[in-house]
Amino acid sequence: MSDSENFEGRDVGSGVSVIRESTDVVGSGPRLHRHPYTETFVIIRGRARFTVGDEQRDGGPGDVLVVPAGTPHKFAVLGPGVYEAVHIHESDHFITEWLE
Repeated sequence: MSDSENFEGRDVGSGVSVIRESTDVVGSGPRLHRHPYTETFVIIRGRARFTVGDEQRDGGPGDVLVVPAGTPHKFAVLGPGVYEAVHIHESDHFITEWLE
């Protein structure tokens, strides 16, 4: 099961955009990319391994990870169970540069 919803702030009068992510597919996640703004991940349940710049960090329920503007990043769901998180983009629309 994999489900995500995207909301661009400009469509609702907000300065932030949001992705609601929910998946139980181990290994799934976006490939390496970056944004010209900060992205904040709020993990509700499950676990994922984040690569932020040259560092790796495992995140789990209750963790908040902040990726500074311009920093290459990606994550992969670790399992078991469902990874559910809210990804907050500090922009009224999504701007993504794919690096791989």
